[in-house]
Amino acid sequence: MSEISTPNSLKPDSTYNVEKAVLERYQAGADRVEAALCCPTDYDGKYLAILPQEILDKDYGCGDPSRYAKPGETVVDLGSGSGKICYILAQKVGASGRVIGVDFNDKMLDLARRYRGEIAEKIGYDNVRFVKGKIQDLALDLDAANRWLSQHSIASVEDWGAFEAECDRLRREQPAIADNSVDLVVSNCVLNLVRSRDKKQLFSEIYRVLKRGGRAVISDIVCDEDPTPKILNDPDLWSGCIAGAFREDAFLEMFEKAGFYGIEILARQEEPWQVIDGIEFRSATVQAFKGKDGPCWERNQAVIYRGPWQEVVDDDGHRYRRGERTAVCDKTFKLLTAENGPYSGEFIPVEPYREIPLETARAFDGDRTSVRHPRETKGSDYHLTKTSEGSGCCEPEGGCC
Repeated sequence: MSEISTPNSLKPDSTYNVEKAVLERYQAGADRVEAALCCPTDYDGKYLAILPQEILDKDYGCGDPSRYAKPGETVVDLGSGSGKICYILAQKVGASGRVIGVDFNDKMLDLARRYRGEIAEKIGYDNVRFVKGKIQDLALDLDAANRWLSQHSIASVEDWGAFEAECDRLRREQPAIADNSVDLVVSNCVLNLVRSRDKKQLFSEIYRVLKRGGRAVISDIVCDEDPTPKILNDPDLWSGCIAGAFREDAFLEMFEKAGFYGIEILARQEEPWQVIDGIEFRSATVQAFKGKDGPCWERNQAVIYRGPWQEVVDDDGHRYRRGERTAVCDKTFKLLTAENGPYSGEFIPVEPYREIPLETARAFDGDRTSVRHPRETKGSDYHLTKTSEGSGCCEPEGGCC
């Protein structure tokens, strides 16, 4: 595979400010409808019925990651804009769930917050809040930072240092989104708006805030080839969700490099949304899970890959041949057999006949043969003889024979 190249060819000394271009375009989108910012998307109408028309008109996205939320979950929406996805999520996660919208645009935040009480009254509970922040720095609450600035002027380098120290304190002591606190992170056509040099940090932040076992579902614009220098240096194409688009394979590898597993394309627009200089840009929705890190313990477990492929490889390079008892550590066993995990139904779990308590388990030998002999599962002293007699399997009413 060729070297991954997200749009990092945009040089830091570009003749324009990417963040400023994006902010101005979306501030205008809060004042009036910007049709060019929207990629046609179908939403479940029953969740839209209670939303004010202004929110619907001034929502800009390319997919519907909200459809993957579950009752009771805590969900963060990156680049929440008018609040449409947040208010859909509010209905899906229910009174026991929570929704946090994060946006940098004051006008969009004002629009989203304006209807919070009205929507809470309609659905019968208030489970949504909106935070001003950059999605590549989810620890810093910019409203809190602004309150500090309102009381402290910056007129010197020393003053600036004091402000940076306060921001570090806020990240540490009063994070906008705490570590390991979220079940689901969603985003709708926003990651492409982040500067190229900040994209690695962006994926790290998504990973940081998710709980172990949590997941990200991201809808964004991807391209089939790297954007040309002409595209990369056009501020209108940056704010229009084009210049910052991820190359399709690079998009998935960004999740992989951040430590995610079970990465899957849930949806991909068949026809391109736009074609510029022969490069196709389309919407895609990707899901990725957190939780494959951690120690590996030997508990004599195995999994059998069902097929249909002859062999598959997981995100840690483990190979699973169809029909073969593959030895796995306790952590991998749980990842592969979790009912709500990305591999649900793909593997047959093979538990040992005698359970090995986790506190007495030894470290898993990563250099051992991948095949788990049945005697490892059953135990070397397993000598049971059992026939079908009286079992009912071959009796007429059993219908087995």
